[in-house]
Amino acid sequence: MRKNNMENKQNTQEKTQEQRADEREEIKETGTLQLENGKERHRIQLLTIIGEIEGHESVSGNTKATKYEHLLPRLAEAEDSDDVEGILILLNTLGGDVEAGLAIAEMIASLSKPTVSLVLGGSHSIGGPLAVSADYSFIVPSGTMIVHPVRTNGMFIGVYQSYRNMEKTQDRITEFIADHSRISQKRLEELMLDPTQLVKDVGTMLEGEDAVREGLIDEVGGISQAMKKLHEMIDARRKQQEEHAKDTESLSAES
Repeated sequence: MRKNNMENKQNTQEKTQEQRADEREEIKETGTLQLENGKERHRIQLLTIIGEIEGHESVSGNTKATKYEHLLPRLAEAEDSDDVEGILILLNTLGGDVEAGLAIAEMIASLSKPTVSLVLGGSHSIGGPLAVSADYSFIVPSGTMIVHPVRTNGMFIGVYQSYRNMEKTQDRITEFIADHSRISQKRLEELMLDPTQLVKDVGTMLEGEDAVREGLIDEVGGISQAMKKLHEMIDARRKQQEEHAKDTESLSAES
């Protein structure tokens, strides 16, 4: 009996070590982690959006980047999985590719699972739509968000059509942010075109309280507040599902 207990204990330890190794590899490759060992026993998917948002072209090898081809499949998997009840998104990004950033933001906004975002450090440029795409957003007191007009690099053809194309792209960004936060599109454009704040550009840098005051972010808070809010949202969704199931059973019984 003692030998069997020792073998079971050893097998458990080996499984735990293998699980931790897999988790470390998952964090390294995709910046994601499954959280389900807390006292609330909610199954939460952790996603990180860090560094530059990489688009169709790879960033330099020395630049930390978030790859949209990693996040989009992970988000689709979370939506379709019964093992995921909510998603926590941690952001510390300087922005990057507009198309890739909007694609990730639209994916997050369309999820049926509860989502909470937390801005740590900064969520600049296209990081704005990513921060507001969740159901509820937080920013730490020292966190910052920079909003500025759409910019481009490389060859630029100086014709009216080029300007209109950039204007349309900017409208897509401002409309998305306005639709998923409390800031108006007009006020957002005013902040984007402010010439008095940034040294080499027009735009505005909003710190934690400022971002909340402008309506861009819902609340100032850290990881504990973000986790608490997500647990509350998951509980509310569970209750709603239970009530719906009861109503369905009642209708079935009556018929």
